[in-house]
Amino acid sequence: MAPDYVLVHEAVKEEFLKLLKSEIRAMYGEDPLKNPDYGKMINRKHFDRVLGLMKEEKLILVTNDDGYDSKGLVAAVEVARAFGRVVVVAPETTQSGMSQAITMYNPLYLRCVRKEEGLEVYSFSGTPVDCVKMAFDYLLRDERVDLVISGINHGSNSAVNVLYSGTMGAAIEGSFYDCPSVGLSLDDHGADADFEAAVVYGKRIVRSVLEKKVELPLCLNVNVPVGKPGELHGIRLCRQNRGFWREEFYRHEDPRGRAYFWLTGDFVNGEPGAEDTDEWALAHGYVSIVPVQVDLTDYRQLAALANVLE
Repeated sequence: MAPDYVLVHEAVKEEFLKLLKSEIRAMYGEDPLKNPDYGKMINRKHFDRVLGLMKEEKLILVTNDDGYDSKGLVAAVEVARAFGRVVVVAPETTQSGMSQAITMYNPLYLRCVRKEEGLEVYSFSGTPVDCVKMAFDYLLRDERVDLVISGINHGSNSAVNVLYSGTMGAAIEGSFYDCPSVGLSLDDHGADADFEAAVVYGKRIVRSVLEKKVELPLCLNVNVPVGKPGELHGIRLCRQNRGFWREEFYRHEDPRGRAYFWLTGDFVNGEPGAEDTDEWALAHGYVSIVPVQVDLTDYRQLAALANVLE
């Protein structure tokens, strides 16, 4: 039997507490933590969960792939600060398209660029995934991070973009630490992009993740269409569109006659008629949310190949 509550009449409350404390001292001594008979948490995960219930202020890790001084990061910090203490570890320079890349053959440099009550900002010379690793394994290794926010990215990370994105690479990395993670992107590459709607919907989504029970690991790929908050139609849970990029290389020559190339291309929507995808949601004014998992196993092919590769 393990009761969660003891109901005591208010008339005997103080006397009850006095007797309860006396009984605990009699059983475990003045320092229960040093008594071998004192019950312990069964594992670290359970300990962290109970500690989180006791802790009122949340700890939010913010990162991105556009750099620590980007406009989108400022918007992401605005989202995070609505829920507690914020620690930013973001790349020193733009790291778009880095996916899950890590730095193995060069030293990494960490620099504190801002510190005030409730907010610490660090720039890091590594990739977005390096930033998450630095936060969990060094800076915040003795603390419990309640949520990772990666973004807010300039440009959509819908469809196949999730595989290339440094923003989503960082969010996925956060989920490896059993921490709910949200990748936020705005479908606008413009230097004057308006992040207001991304902030409004970002707060709404983060609040739901923090306040409601979610199953871990959890990683959400959130994409916000262009428009004011009141112009958008709401949120849609979607699956990833099967679109892809058709690349082109433009060849040029430098003054010494050496060839060099610029990569460009166009996105091809592989399912233009499917209404349950992130691409459809964005095109029709909805904020798309795609739950992302790391398991890349093609379970359909497992069965199909059983007779082919026997």
